[in-house]
Amino acid sequence: MRPKLELLDKPLIERILDEAFQLIEDPGVRVAPYVEDLLRSAGITVKEGVAHIPEVLARRLLDLVPRGFCLYDRLGKPAVHYTGDTVHFDPGSSCLNILDPETQRPRPAMSTDLVRLVQVAEMLPQFAAQSTAMVCNDIPPEIGDWYRLLLVLWYSEKPVVTGAFSASSLNTLIDLLAIESGGRETLRRNPRAIFDVCPSPPLNWSEFASKNLVDLARAGVPAEIVSMPLAGATAPVTLVGSVVQHAAECISGITIHQLAQPGSPIVWGGAPAIFDMRTGKTPMGAIETAMLDLACSQVGKYLGLPTHAYLVAGDGGVVDAQVEMESGMSAVLGALAGINMISGAGMLDFLACHSIEKLVIDAEAIASAQRLIEGIQPRGVSLAVDMFAQTGLQGDFLKLKETRTLFRKEQHFPSGVIDRGLPSPDGTTPDILQRARHRVDELVATYERHPLPDEVERELITFTQREAKSSGLEGLPGILCPEPNLTK
Repeated sequence: MRPKLELLDKPLIERILDEAFQLIEDPGVRVAPYVEDLLRSAGITVKEGVAHIPEVLARRLLDLVPRGFCLYDRLGKPAVHYTGDTVHFDPGSSCLNILDPETQRPRPAMSTDLVRLVQVAEMLPQFAAQSTAMVCNDIPPEIGDWYRLLLVLWYSEKPVVTGAFSASSLNTLIDLLAIESGGRETLRRNPRAIFDVCPSPPLNWSEFASKNLVDLARAGVPAEIVSMPLAGATAPVTLVGSVVQHAAECISGITIHQLAQPGSPIVWGGAPAIFDMRTGKTPMGAIETAMLDLACSQVGKYLGLPTHAYLVAGDGGVVDAQVEMESGMSAVLGALAGINMISGAGMLDFLACHSIEKLVIDAEAIASAQRLIEGIQPRGVSLAVDMFAQTGLQGDFLKLKETRTLFRKEQHFPSGVIDRGLPSPDGTTPDILQRARHRVDELVATYERHPLPDEVERELITFTQREAKSSGLEGLPGILCPEPNLTK
């Protein structure tokens, strides 16, 4: 039996959906001029920039959404399964800062920091996907979104959770993926990445977000709605009221997306949070924030849709007991809820900062959560009687063949980040941050980049140089290996 956690009963889910359908019709949803004609062509009334979406149409479009799909790795193998209760994790996205490992103070993230994080995440099996985790401050802002994707594609074979910073740059990101994948049709068939798209709370699909939804749908590249109601600030103060708003924003986004291209893959996702009335902050590590994530995902699951949530993040400004308590707790809760993709590992300071040391500590919490959802399974003909028949009351179970053959299946063995009493080489007792630093150094030292085919690397570099020329970018920051011979 797989353990599972649910916060809502069926009658409450149906009430949530009933009110969400009411909201998208009255007061309606603010939409950009870009999609007004698309909505009107389906019979939706749009007045003064507000779309009034009828429930019957919204339900029909929800039925068109694929109930599952995969993201593929560089080799074309399915690596992330957005379906059912399968659970995957990826690092958090789009941090401006990194916690410097030496000073333990935040500083602007650079391309070399993103490369190091990608290398570490590549070596950790707990992360099924990479993310465009940082905004690289040594890259001109106008090309920052797609350049960070280039770095991930250069150093990783895993699928990618990414996103565009503007409507105009989305196609550049898709072009990069198409070059790496072997063309747009191959990318459509075996998507390597999924794109986060965020409505503006409450109930507002901006020009940027609307165009992203439409363009992704028509390209056949998966989209992931990241609805962000803030309970008490940009959403009702009650948790269930915020879940209603989240559902309304997701349903309205799916309406736009499916009208653009019926059957294109999209995920019911989000990063809801409470609004701390004392500080004005949005605590991602609060238990109520985790409860919002679980409840929002449960509504999506009730509809049979793939799900996503933001968890495994902490709010403190350093890697300490508070941050890891918050992160570990939410990793377990998200796994028990069966959320398909859980983003946020490595993040702290209210999602403003990344720490690679925290990422490897979070990986240990994730591994424990993954072991938990495997549950307790019977092995062998009897549960214990046969083993007692061999040992009698002496209880010397260490000698049994069953012990030798089954202990690795029964027990998870963490890395040296977790102190299980193993002596250190120098006889000292390093704290968890020191152990995490050592683990990061160890992973980076053992990482080996698997090059792309020469012709693909040449095309990526040529594409990058052409697209970046107007921004004044010099060289290829973060790409440390020798450039391919472009004269071949």
